[in-house]
Amino acid sequence: MHHEGPDDRPPLVLAHGLYGSARNWGAVARRLAADRRVVAVDMRNHGESPHDPDHSYEAMATDLAGVIEGLGGNADLLGHSMGGKAAMMLALHRPDLVHRLVVADIAPVAYPHSQIDHAIALRAVDLDGIGRRAEADARLAPLVPDPVLRGFFLQSLDMGAEGARWKLNLDALIADMPRIMDFPETGRRFGRPTLFLAGETSDYIQPGHWPAIRDLFPEARHAVIPGAGHWLHADAPGAVIEAVAAFLKE
Repeated sequence: MHHEGPDDRPPLVLAHGLYGSARNWGAVARRLAADRRVVAVDMRNHGESPHDPDHSYEAMATDLAGVIEGLGGNADLLGHSMGGKAAMMLALHRPDLVHRLVVADIAPVAYPHSQIDHAIALRAVDLDGIGRRAEADARLAPLVPDPVLRGFFLQSLDMGAEGARWKLNLDALIADMPRIMDFPETGRRFGRPTLFLAGETSDYIQPGHWPAIRDLFPEARHAVIPGAGHWLHADAPGAVIEAVAAFLKE
């Protein structure tokens, strides 16, 4: 998803989180494109991107590197959650490609919880004969009671001429979930300006994570988005836009 803007600043690449897509960042991308080109990508096994059994952060970082090289070889990079870990991996291994880095509500650590139940629930839904998104919502409701979460997942449902199907490669995500929740050892550091954004009510970035963050990103700073949870760009898009735009303009 490309949003054209002035080309006198590095382009901005946006990487979404697990079970998401480029369209999740559409409103933020359009606003940030006021002073630069913005490219929101579908990560592998999501959206319109190809399916692949390898869903490691090394593979996702390679994908992002290809995008940035296609944009001229240097860009600002913003990643949320899973996309944030992929962005960090790229910055650590290919710092020549990343001008400034924004990491949204994730830390370079292994998380003890898992998101595998959601993928299993989506895979369990019988999509045969579904002609309307509302029908899929009704079938998903017993497995995912939260209507907001269901609405988010249903953005990845393709209602094509051949019937309904998930754009997500659920088999690959389930198989690689342990690696998705982890973060690889790199032995590297990214010495350029980095902003870690945290949702005020989220627990994804905790005080105990800061030694690991500082070790890998010595120029890291921290900003909290008031009233926002883990999906901070949906909860408080204006505050996220303001924080990101101010950081990138420095």
